[in-house]
Amino acid sequence: MKTSLTLSGDLIARIDRLAGPKVSRSSYIEQILRDFVDGRAQARKDAREIAAINRHAVQLNAEMGDALSFQAKSADE
Repeated sequence: MKTSLTLSGDLIARIDRLAGPKVSRSSYIEQILRDFVDGRAQARKDAREIAAINRHAVQLNAEMGDALSFQAKSADE
């Protein structure tokens, strides 16, 4: 899909230097944007997972404490 963006000249120059002569500016900018969008999506997913873990942290820690106490008792026997 075709779109139009207005970018500053110094940014275009930096993009062109980073992309190098063998990569088109459009494909380079598309890859940068894909990486950014994918990273943001992953960060949101990670945040949701961390929030879920934190909501259940007390219960999970208590269960782990129980499991570890059983292991300690078994090792002592």
